[in-house]
Amino acid sequence: MKSMNPFLTFQGRAEEALGYYTETFKDAEVLLLQKYDAGTPELEGKVVQGAIRIHDQLIRVMDSQVPQESTFTPSMSFFIECETFQEMEMYYRKLKTRGAIHMPLDDYGFSRQFAWIQDQFGVTWQLNLSQ
Repeated sequence: MKSMNPFLTFQGRAEEALGYYTETFKDAEVLLLQKYDAGTPELEGKVVQGAIRIHDQLIRVMDSQVPQESTFTPSMSFFIECETFQEMEMYYRKLKTRGAIHMPLDDYGFSRQFAWIQDQFGVTWQLNLSQ
């Protein structure tokens, strides 16, 4: 196997999500952004394939070719080990904006600081302060 990466399918907001994640994560970089052209007029300008690297994790994205009822679910989330409380608090503040909080930032016993957030695109993130 050469690689295995998460692949997120958005409902027309993939490019917006890439921009948002680039602003949210200090070391994020968009590696690929390929859009549909005029040859596919109903999808023109939407993302046919994209990729972003956040820290050392490659995440692939696209816009769905057909409208779908399915959305992202908390049953799959990105788990981030934060080195400092300040880093954790920054991600918490940014990711919860226009999103939802599943578990607010707190001491839950299994972790001295933990939070579970759904961002504005429906993608969920678990933040944990390293011991």
